[in-house]
Amino acid sequence: MVRLITHNLLACHVKGCESSSNNFPLEFKDVRVEIRETDFNPEFLQGFMPKIEWDALVSASRQLGDTSLPENLPAPEAQTEEFLKALHRVLMETHVEEGAMICPNCGHEYRISNGIPNMLLTEHEIGK
Repeated sequence: MVRLITHNLLACHVKGCESSSNNFPLEFKDVRVEIRETDFNPEFLQGFMPKIEWDALVSASRQLGDTSLPENLPAPEAQTEEFLKALHRVLMETHVEEGAMICPNCGHEYRISNGIPNMLLTEHEIGK
């Protein structure tokens, strides 16, 4: 499923693009989003925080219409429960059901159908 926690780890791997510094983050296009509530786990979020590419997450959440995250990641001592709940909603509860993700470098389109991204490449798109 395409949640923003997953999206934050995806980059384009088309031949010639995978070595680019501009193949991440993939941009959303024509998406349908669902919010599905899940149990709030602040310990998980705090443990996962070092793995998050913050600028990419904020950009993706804004593309999907959510402006609840601050532009800059708050210092650990400033991470309130309100902030963690907003982060939880963006990372864990926001599901992209339909649409596409587009590489900002090469323009390759990765379709999303029934919440599943098609990240498979054709033979001529695979770097050898």
